[in-house]
Amino acid sequence: MVLARHLDESFTAFVKETEPRLRLALVAAFGQDRGLDATADALAYAFENWDRIESMENPAGYLYRVGRSRARFAGIRPRFAPVPVDDAPNVEPGLPAALRRLSEKQRVAVVMVHAYGWSREETALLMGLTMSTVDTHLQRGLSKLRNVLGVTHA
Repeated sequence: MVLARHLDESFTAFVKETEPRLRLALVAAFGQDRGLDATADALAYAFENWDRIESMENPAGYLYRVGRSRARFAGIRPRFAPVPVDDAPNVEPGLPAALRRLSEKQRVAVVMVHAYGWSREETALLMGLTMSTVDTHLQRGLSKLRNVLGVTHA
């Protein structure tokens, strides 16, 4: 009973810390509905395999990859479906379509760093990439967004 309580407490603490970041990253990758489903699948996997997940060096990054592969396995193509415009009234109307034109990694990097305010290091850790790779995805993604939206900067 004491061991079960410890597992419950450690898993609950892990979910409280990790779920918001994992959810944001998977929503950035797949859009609102698909991202939430992928998050739930990843956390269910973590619960079922907690003895192994708990000892990992980067469990959030591992679960990000689990969520992505579970979404693919479930037949969910990695297509970005943004939050409906009615839910985001202060967003450039062309932004959802422009984000859809980015690669998944470019979109996740841009959204995590520029929309959610994550550091490049946090983004790299969760995505399982180096910071220089995240920087490349950020540069290319922002350049493509500027081009698609017709934004020029002096």
